[in-house]
Amino acid sequence: MFSRFLTRAVIAAAFTTLLLAACSKVDVSQATPATASNVPGVIASALDPGVDHSLVTPDPRAAAYYDNADAVNTGKRLFNQYNCSGCHSNGGGGMGPNLMDDQWIYGDRLEQIHQTLVEGRPNGMPSWGGKIPDQQLWQIAAYVRSLSLPQTLAAETGDTPSQTPAPVPRSVDQDPGWTPPPGTTNDYVDTLEGP
Repeated sequence: MFSRFLTRAVIAAAFTTLLLAACSKVDVSQATPATASNVPGVIASALDPGVDHSLVTPDPRAAAYYDNADAVNTGKRLFNQYNCSGCHSNGGGGMGPNLMDDQWIYGDRLEQIHQTLVEGRPNGMPSWGGKIPDQQLWQIAAYVRSLSLPQTLAAETGDTPSQTPAPVPRSVDQDPGWTPPPGTTNDYVDTLEGP
């Protein structure tokens, strides 16, 4: 009986000691402040309700992949090595979306394609960020973007598309994007009065 009491007393003392240690004050002046990431976020869609212009987020890292035939050809090799064709069928679509048309769900800018590769997308596109080196993801993004260029599409003569990709010119991503027709959006400044 005494040993049972002693065991409970030892457990209670240990618990009290831990509780008091956990309640000790922490000197917040010694805490390291969180630092902001040097990698900017990218706007996935240029459409934003109530804004009369499209939103774009340029990423300075994309500049090295414009007008860069080597990056596009390396991206083509990586696209095949990582079996992207398994879903995208050499860019012509299959289980994954067609990459050779002008319909881009999450944006056709290099930054947006890179973001899709890094983060993945719902319903099938896996996230490759942290699994594939970032430079390779940019090269794949350059190749993917080149697939829908008129120069790439015009060069296709065989049964297998996407075999002669053109470098991505900077001008394709200089489009300011969608702008609604005048008078169709609320500027949230003017007050409209009813009849």
